[in-house]
Amino acid sequence: MGNKVTLDAHGEALMQQYRELKPTLEQLAKDAFALLSDALKEQGIYVTAMEYRVKKEHSLEGKIELKGAKYKSIDDITDLVGLRVITFYTDEVDKVAAIAQRIFDIDWQESVDKRRLHELDAFGYNSLHYICRMKEGGPRFELQMRTALQHVWSTIEHDTGYKGDVKIPREYLRQFSRLAGMLELIDNEFSRLRLVLTDYQRQIQALVKNGQLKDVPLSPDSFRNYLDLHPFDRLNKRIAAVNQAEIYPVSMMPYLPVLESFGIETLEDVQHFIDENSEDAFQLAVSQLAVTNLDILSSAKALEYLCLVYVLNHDGGRKGLKFIYDTINGESDTNNILADMILEQARTLSFMNNN
Repeated sequence: MGNKVTLDAHGEALMQQYRELKPTLEQLAKDAFALLSDALKEQGIYVTAMEYRVKKEHSLEGKIELKGAKYKSIDDITDLVGLRVITFYTDEVDKVAAIAQRIFDIDWQESVDKRRLHELDAFGYNSLHYICRMKEGGPRFELQMRTALQHVWSTIEHDTGYKGDVKIPREYLRQFSRLAGMLELIDNEFSRLRLVLTDYQRQIQALVKNGQLKDVPLSPDSFRNYLDLHPFDRLNKRIAAVNQAEIYPVSMMPYLPVLESFGIETLEDVQHFIDENSEDAFQLAVSQLAVTNLDILSSAKALEYLCLVYVLNHDGGRKGLKFIYDTINGESDTNNILADMILEQARTLSFMNNN
């Protein structure tokens, strides 16, 4: 049990005002949280956590006992309602702040950017604090914005008693400061690295769009961008025409490991792969589909046949064919049967007889 709080008459009057205002505060907390949450989703900003709270009565009593004389009325206490937004990256704190400025009225005189204080041991307290009010009026509330690392460090400081009443020896204070500095550097480097990677992805998109495929390494991102050019459409349409089939879209990303296993390193290599194997792939497709009534084909069919004939033309045999099916369908004994069927059909085709 904590020590009993003793309040003077003014303090008791403030507490009474708080009790009368509490239903309004609870509704304000919910409304402000919902408004900010919806605005962040609308702008596509994903945060690691959001929370709100209304100050507890015992917590407010302790605050009033210490500082009650500075408050004329309960309206002067700005943190009766608190919202906290925790982001992954430092630059996202500023994005959240920009949205808050749009949807709330900000009391700039009371707000503080603790990130600009530059105190050596203040990493865990480097939050951006806005004192806000709903556009339609009502009590003020506090909005705290910080990164996940800042939040974790603040929790560690609290848990270890670093900011408590017990005097910490200087050697331990120095260790805390060093760790805080390292975490701040890591926090900033994560944001910087994300910007670098974003710029790189934009460069890749521009190269692909402009057809400069030689300079683009094959990767999940670059392959995804390459697929936006619909490189397999022409062969797909030729194959579908065999049975006048419809083509339904599916993801071709499962084929990326197969292409990589062929030693394909750039998007230009992928283009050469298509150009060199399209006629053989069409032959194999005709041999399979001409004896069926299939009238619906997946958009990955052309890529499947391209991969199959590549293995056949490079003596990959049954093992290579099964690897393709294992990769795109998952490992199964059925894939052995599929591989044997492809080998049997391919024996009658001209490109196999020319090898």
